[in-house]
This record gives sequence, structure tokens and C-alpha cells, in this order.
Amino acid sequence: MIAEKQQELIEEFAFFDEWMQKYEHIIELGKDMPLLAEEEKREELLIPGCQSRVWLKANLNDEGKVNFFADSDAIISKGVIAMMVRVFDNETPSDIVSADLEFLDTIGLKEHLSQSRSNGLASMVKQIKLYATVFQAQLRK
Repeated sequence: MIAEKQQELIEEFAFFDEWMQKYEHIIELGKDMPLLAEEEKREELLIPGCQSRVWLKANLNDEGKVNFFADSDAIISKGVIAMMVRVFDNETPSDIVSADLEFLDTIGLKEHLSQSRSNGLASMVKQIKLYATVFQAQLRK
């Protein structure tokens, strides 16, 4: 469940007292994320509005859940998209569309990102929800 995954991240970040430690954890999350193959890093998979290059691919699996695959050429952005993938991967389109991302505020991420990275984060969320909306429409047909 999305709420449980968010709670796990909140608990992980609670271990760190300083933001440098939290940034290091975000970078580690990005390093642990499976890479997109080079041939999948196509222009149409780039998230618009991100300062760095962030690719996001989504598939609707046979169980009616969305699987996300992502990569970035910047370490912080890669860590942030890794958190998004972790929260939303293997969830239903309707759960993704209706999800509230309170963990971003709870861990303090929004207030510690630069303006351009905050805009990139908003673009990531928008793109994830857009994929889910499209898959939701497909399932209704």
C-alpha cells in the first residue's frame, strides 16, 4: 500500500538528524535503484520540467498494477525518483491518482530542495499521476 511505503520512508529518514545525512540516504536510494537500459533512455521518457535529465517508464502489468522504471543523470534527482518509484511501483492506477504524498513534507524534503529541484519533484509527481490516469482510462474500456 502507498501509505505503508510512505511510512517506511518516514521512519528511515527519522534515523538521520542532519540534512547532509538525509541527502546521503537519498543518494544511496538512487544507487540501489535498478538502472534503465541505455536504449530505454529515450526523449519521450524524459520528465519535462526537471533541471537534470530524468527518465520515467511505466507499464501496466497483468494484475492491473503499474510498474515504474526510472533513471537520472544527477545523483540527487536519481534518489528522489527512486523514492517515488518505491512508493508508487506495483500499485493500482486509481490508488496512484488519489494518493496524497504527505511523506515529502514529513521528511522535510520540499523545504530542503532548491527551487529548481522542487519544480523537478513536482514534475515527477505530475508525470507519475499522468501515467496512472492514462492506465486508469485504459482499464475502464
